[in-house]
Amino acid sequence: MKIVHVASEMFPYVKTGGLADAVGALAGILADRGHEVSVFLPGYRAVLEHKDAAGAERRLPLKIEMGDMFITGEVRVFSPKKNLTVYLICREEYFDRRGLYGTGERDYEDNHHRYIFFVKGVVEALRLLELQADVVHGHDWQAGLLPVILRYAERRHGATLALQTVFTIHNIAFQGIFPMGSFPRTNLPGDLLGIDGLEYYGQVSMMKGGILFADRVTTVSPRYAREIQTPEFGCGLEGVMATRADDLSGLLNGIDPAIWNPTTDPLIPARYGVDNLAGKAACRGELIRQHKLKKDLTGPVFGMVCRLTEQKGLDLLLANIDFFAENLCRLVVLGAGEKRFESALAQLAADTPGLISLSTRLDEAMSHLIEAGADFFIMPSHFEPCGLNQMYSQAYGTVPLVSRVGGLADTVIDADEDPANGTGLSFPPTVEGLHDGLERALRLFRDPTRLAAVRRRGMQRDFSWARAAKAYEALYQDAL
Repeated sequence: MKIVHVASEMFPYVKTGGLADAVGALAGILADRGHEVSVFLPGYRAVLEHKDAAGAERRLPLKIEMGDMFITGEVRVFSPKKNLTVYLICREEYFDRRGLYGTGERDYEDNHHRYIFFVKGVVEALRLLELQADVVHGHDWQAGLLPVILRYAERRHGATLALQTVFTIHNIAFQGIFPMGSFPRTNLPGDLLGIDGLEYYGQVSMMKGGILFADRVTTVSPRYAREIQTPEFGCGLEGVMATRADDLSGLLNGIDPAIWNPTTDPLIPARYGVDNLAGKAACRGELIRQHKLKKDLTGPVFGMVCRLTEQKGLDLLLANIDFFAENLCRLVVLGAGEKRFESALAQLAADTPGLISLSTRLDEAMSHLIEAGADFFIMPSHFEPCGLNQMYSQAYGTVPLVSRVGGLADTVIDADEDPANGTGLSFPPTVEGLHDGLERALRLFRDPTRLAAVRRRGMQRDFSWARAAKAYEALYQDAL
């Protein structure tokens, strides 16, 4: 198939979260499986500075209608591997910035203009380059207007740009909602502004456009697909989701075993596998050393790698923080985010040296060391579309301790509820739920034989993108 992905991030070129990992891995594995894959990205400064893009070819000038004016740009192209081509929609005014979506303190005020231009640039490039896609697959709100703008361009030019369109919701909490005044920049018909179109409580919702106008809609786990049709998790779009229930699929993300594999990982001090966990003990010792944790404690080491936001359950962790001192357990947290959580954890680390450690730097090597060296990995998310760290944890023999939501519930089998198959521990996303989970983790740690069995079962599971890619292939074929 000829498959086109359209996204605002792609690993290894530009990344703020799991979206980049998903797009990079899925595009790569589909290319490896013989499909002709193209990925369209904004021409961010970070991408253009990447070594792979150093010789990016200037392929095509763009002249994009944006309301009552035309704005110029260009398409640059490079090919990082066989069957995979990356197209960059470039305009310095919009994308030559240090941050992707904002300054760190607030979002860029022109994000609606930036991503309308991006989507229109993609559609124009599809037309002028005659890519003749079987499937055009947009990801998250930044590509939300893609299905509708593409179909109107086809009508306007009398051409077929894609046989089918697919839209994936990676996190419905981020919807691309902008003032109604941004709509004229789309040059779409005014009748699309009603409740059955892009309008959302007097504003424009880009994500709503993707949900309503794509031929197929997916999200990143089966449970999350059900959850986003409810008021608790739908973030105001549950009614819209219900209208697409027949076209909605929940397809789990995967992990890249070339990057996340304890038998080959170059970022950890000792390699190990399911048949020999000795290297894991060495990683645990190095994790303790690097974070200056107390060495002589008999309790487990807990790890956590995430954005420090309420979604990730930091409020639940802080409400249970006394557990670690009371039970002489150590906690390593890697991540940055909301200042209230950063400040609270920094103060706790200062007050309890040797027990709690916080690192707010972006550190890929440390994230690997935490996965390899911790005994338990905590993910107390209030909602989690898919999650990747619980899969990394199982691959590394680190027992995940997760909220029973979204992709966490789909990928972690509770070892108390299913002793024969359990690979982790799960709990409802409440203060009491996390406390119970921590207590159960302590009991599991004190039973070495049972702990080893849970670890091994987790390491034997297949979370590879090869499995995930087959599900997307089946979806594309069914749509076509």
